[in-house]
Amino acid sequence: MRGGRLASLAKDIRLSKAPLVAIVDDDRAVREALSDLLLVQDLPCRTFDRAEAFMAEYVPGRFDCLITDVSMPGHSGLDLLQRLRSIGSSIPVIVVTADTNPTTRLRAIGGGAHAYLTKPASSEALLSHLQSALGWAAPSSDSD
Repeated sequence: MRGGRLASLAKDIRLSKAPLVAIVDDDRAVREALSDLLLVQDLPCRTFDRAEAFMAEYVPGRFDCLITDVSMPGHSGLDLLQRLRSIGSSIPVIVVTADTNPTTRLRAIGGGAHAYLTKPASSEALLSHLQSALGWAAPSSDSD
């Protein structure tokens, strides 16, 4: 995707107060890549290396969206999604994972995930689903 179009897409995401996105992934390179993508788009984010670290800092209303992997040491991204829903959180959750198992995808979507993207997910797809999760526009599909 060309940088101009990506920047234009990101401008559509911006509000007077930028949303705060949480990224939970045990792979440092993935956390850094996602963080860099969001920061280039002027979208602040916080990164966490595991679900437990995110939950230790979770406060309702602090984060506007969560991007998480499925397979991580300790609690999985699906465990995290279930925990959030069990405490009444409606935070949009975007799952970005290498797991292509249809059962895992169904568990994520059935558990309330906003989207399920398989790695490597394109920047355009992720930003489109992020826009949708934040309530600005609908993506063309549920997965890529």
